[in-house]
Amino acid sequence: MEKIYTIKDIAELAGVSKGTVDRVLHNRGKVSEDALNKVNEVLDKIDYQPNLMARSLKKTQIYSICVLLPDSASDPYWQPCIDGINEAKKEFKSFNVKLEVFLFDPTSTASFVETNQSVLNTSPDAVLLVPLFHKEAIDAIETYNSKGIIASIFNNQLKSSAIKSFVGQDLFQSGRIAARLLELLLQKGTIAIVHIDEDYENAIHMQEKERGFRNYFDTLEKGKFEIKTFKVKHPQFKTTLKEYLEANPAIEGLFVTTSKAYQVAKIISKNPERKIALVGYDLLENNLEYLNNKIIDFLIHQNPKRQAYLGATNLIEHFIFEKEISAEKLLPIDIINTENAKDYIL
Repeated sequence: MEKIYTIKDIAELAGVSKGTVDRVLHNRGKVSEDALNKVNEVLDKIDYQPNLMARSLKKTQIYSICVLLPDSASDPYWQPCIDGINEAKKEFKSFNVKLEVFLFDPTSTASFVETNQSVLNTSPDAVLLVPLFHKEAIDAIETYNSKGIIASIFNNQLKSSAIKSFVGQDLFQSGRIAARLLELLLQKGTIAIVHIDEDYENAIHMQEKERGFRNYFDTLEKGKFEIKTFKVKHPQFKTTLKEYLEANPAIEGLFVTTSKAYQVAKIISKNPERKIALVGYDLLENNLEYLNNKIIDFLIHQNPKRQAYLGATNLIEHFIFEKEISAEKLLPIDIINTENAKDYIL
């Protein structure tokens, strides 16, 4: 049975006092360089691992983590994120950490800014947010950083030295995968990238997916494919998309950059004589219905629940177990079709 070393054991092996060992282990008080080297030599030899669980239970501070999410009432894609946060809450309910969720309107930059201000007013220890709007997200993150608040992000990636960590997928590569799927389905022809409901100029995730999508086709033989972009918002969505497709009869493929492929599928399903290949995102119930009916050909699974869970636990374990925060966690990009969809549904 592997020996469990106590502070007394380490002190005897190092030839120092128990108090010196305690100061080294907990990084408090002054220790001579000679004593420090002796203790560290013993710790390396015995492969000492601190009891993080016991240490966390001794802490009295309650750590506050605020999570900023788009409201799932506006887009059901975000509901699994709430589920992921609730799972993290349940898992760590016995520890001294508080998770609080703040919701904003994913179609409104003003709502995003106001919600960040509400979070700032609570003076949290850390913030986990979805940076849906580029400029406003950078401003918010830099404000948190200036006040000593850890800022981590998930789902959409941003570049800023003020960001502590990112959890999500490589959205550029995700766009390339969508392009490859449509190439396999069509071989040649006209494809439209469809952006629904969000402010494209501010929506980083849509921009990165389109950039990856176009990058893939740029590497192919010129003339085989023509790529168009179509941006549309409610309430004119149904009429506008229908008119766009009628005005562009050469379109044979559609790439929907958000979770709303089902809205496009509903429109194209009303004209069964015109076959249009369709690739979209996420395992929403409506998307799965059109996937199983073979109106949607492929869905790319972004696993929002896992993203939110990992983003939260990354911060929680930093506070209660003193673990280093992972700078980046990239999730695999899963391709879903009628044959494997059931394996992803709980």
